[in-house]
Amino acid sequence: MIRPYGDKTAVTPNLTSLADRGIVFQNAYCQQAVCNPSRSSFLTGLRPDTVGVDDLRKGFRDTAPGGESLVTLPQHFKNHGYFCQDIGKIFHNMGDTQDRRSWSIDEVLHTGTHAADTVYTNTAPVLRKERYRKAPVTESLTVPDIAYRDGQIANLAAAMLREYPQNGQPFFLAVGFWRPHLPFVAPKKYWDLYDPQAIPLPQPLSAPAEAPDIAMHDSREVRGYDGPASQDPFTPDSLRQLRHGYYASISFLDAQIGEILRGLRDGGHLNNTIVVFTSDHGFHVGEKSLIGKTSNFELDARVPLIIADPRQPDAHGRSTRSLTELVDLYPTLASLAGIHGDLSDTLQGVDVSAVIESPDRSVKDAAFTQHQHPFYGAPSNWRAWGRSVRTADWRYTEWRSIDDGSLVHRELYDHAGDPTESANVVARHRVVADEHAKRLQKHFGLSSSPSRPDGGHHD
Repeated sequence: MIRPYGDKTAVTPNLTSLADRGIVFQNAYCQQAVCNPSRSSFLTGLRPDTVGVDDLRKGFRDTAPGGESLVTLPQHFKNHGYFCQDIGKIFHNMGDTQDRRSWSIDEVLHTGTHAADTVYTNTAPVLRKERYRKAPVTESLTVPDIAYRDGQIANLAAAMLREYPQNGQPFFLAVGFWRPHLPFVAPKKYWDLYDPQAIPLPQPLSAPAEAPDIAMHDSREVRGYDGPASQDPFTPDSLRQLRHGYYASISFLDAQIGEILRGLRDGGHLNNTIVVFTSDHGFHVGEKSLIGKTSNFELDARVPLIIADPRQPDAHGRSTRSLTELVDLYPTLASLAGIHGDLSDTLQGVDVSAVIESPDRSVKDAAFTQHQHPFYGAPSNWRAWGRSVRTADWRYTEWRSIDDGSLVHRELYDHAGDPTESANVVARHRVVADEHAKRLQKHFGLSSSPSRPDGGHHD
C-alpha cells in the first residue's frame, strides 16, 4: 500500500522519492510471513528450515546448526570494519531474540510489545477515558510524532546521520520501524490525509473460490485488540476504519523515512550511501476476508523492496519483475559493498545485484515461502505445513500433515489472469500444478505424494 507499488490511495511522498533514486523490486518475497522467522532468515542468509526458527520466541543462536558461530548480515559488515548500529526493531522484539554481537554499540528502541507503543498504554490508568484489555485497535490523537516509538527512532537515526563524520569508518545503520503493525496508531495529522469514504474496500472480500479451509485463518491477531473495528463480523465500516488506520500508519512511517533521508543529506552521506527499504512480510487488510499475516497467499508473502544505490543512476526510477527473496539481501548487500569475497558458502540466498545494473535481467525463476497452520498457539496444535512456490505467472501451495507428511490440500493461483488470487484453479491446471509440485518437492526435500486431494495421481 505505497505509491511505488501502484497504490493510488497511499500518501507516501518520501518512499516515492526514494524509488526515484533507486530500483523497485515488484516481485520480492519473504520466506515466512511472520516477524521472527522472517527476520531470523534474512539476517542470517538462511531459510527457515535451516535456521530452525518457526515461531515468535525461538532464537537462531539456539536453533540453527552452529548457531553460536553464525555470522549475521550486520555482523559481516562489522567484521569488515563497519560501524554497525541498530535503532529500532531489527531482530525480533519478543523473548531472547536480539543479537548484541551483531552491533558495534547497544541496540535501542528494539524491545517491547506493539500494544505498549500506544498513547493509551502510556497514560496513567486514572486518566484513561476508556478501559481496554490490551490496547485500542486504532488510535488517532493530536500528538507529536515522538509520542510513538517510530518518531523517536527517526529522530535518533537522523541525528546519527547528521553527526557521523564524513571521513569516519564506513557505517551500517539499521533502522527498524514498528509500524505499520497492529494496533494501527498514528498521530491524527496522518489520519487527516485520507477521506475514509474514499478509501477503497478490499478486493476480493471473500475467500478464494475452491480454497481449502486450511489456507485461511481466523484473523486472531486483530481480535486481540479492543474496539468495534476488531470485532466479528467485519463490516464495510469496520474494514474502512482498519484500512484508514493502516494507511495512516504508512504515511506516518513515510514521514519518518523522510526525516532520515534529510539526515543522510545534511550529514553529507547521501551520495555515497546505499539505502534499502523493505519489510519482513506482507499483510491482508480485509482481502480474502483476512486481517493480518501468517498465510501463504501473495499479499502476505510479497514484500516491498527498494534499493537505492547512488553509483547506479541507470537504475534510478526503474522497476523490475525479477523474482527476488529476502534471503538474497545478505549476499546482495555484501556484493554491493565489495565485501563478498569471504562470504560463507552456507548462505542460501543469491546475489541479485546484477538486476540493479540491468533491471530486465532475471537471476532466479522461483521464490519460496512457507507457513504452518494454525500459527498462533502451541506447536502441539499445528496441523500442517503449507509450502508455496511463486514463479512468474503462478503460485502453487501444498499443505502436508505434520503428523505423517501426507498431502492434505493443494492450491494453484494464476497470477497472469487472476492477480488477486480469487480462485484456486488446481483442478483446472493439473499439469501446471504437477510441474510446480516437483519444483516444490525438490526445494524442500519432500517425498512425492502418490495421490492428491483434487483427484488423479502424481507421476
